[in-house]
Formats: sequence, C-alpha cells, structure tokens
Amino acid sequence: MPDRIRIEALELSAQIGVPDDERSRPQRLTVSLELEPMRGFRTLDDRLENTVDYFVLAESVKALAAERPRQLLETLAEEIAGDLLVRFPLRSVEIELRKFILPDTAFVAIQIRRERAD
Repeated sequence: MPDRIRIEALELSAQIGVPDDERSRPQRLTVSLELEPMRGFRTLDDRLENTVDYFVLAESVKALAAERPRQLLETLAEEIAGDLLVRFPLRSVEIELRKFILPDTAFVAIQIRRERAD
C-alpha cells in the first residue's frame, strides 16, 4: 500500500446548488481527502519541504470552494482534484465531498479519484 495523507471532514463554505436561492448564500460542505504524495514517507528526512504541507493544502481547498458560485458538487470536486494535482507533489487524490441539504438524510456525497497525468 502506498503512503498516504488523509484529511477528514474539512469544513468548507461554498455557494452551491441548482436553484438560484440555494446558491444565493454560502452553505456548509465537508470534504475528505486521501492524498498519495510523490515521495514515500521513508525518504522525507523529517523535512517539510520533502512532503505535502497539508495546512497549506487545506487552506487552498477552502479558498477554492469559496471562490465563486457553482451548481454542482461534481464540478467543485473536479476543480479541487485538478488544482491539487497541479499545485502539490501528489500522484493521486481521492475526494469525498458532502452537502447537508436533503431533508431526512445525514448528507449527500460524491466521490472521485484522480491521478496525475504524467
């Protein structure tokens, strides 16, 4: 199994939804990320610059989510995956994006996995 970094249930604020009134105000989402870095943990030499700075990564995901309104969770998940694979030394990213909108449900979620295209 490759070495991985997991960020669980990162809180996001985004204007998202198909109806205009749903997009009119930011709503709470959560995202869980499973990241496969380019380098294995054994080769890091206890140096941050040799790995993925997950604080910076999490802040970039929050900023991207808040950047502009979107209709679909799927769109936001694709944008997050694309941005992370370009900006950080990652082989792959798995994303679960949750929205808390439907009555009588805990949440609605979408999941994707994307890999670096080298």
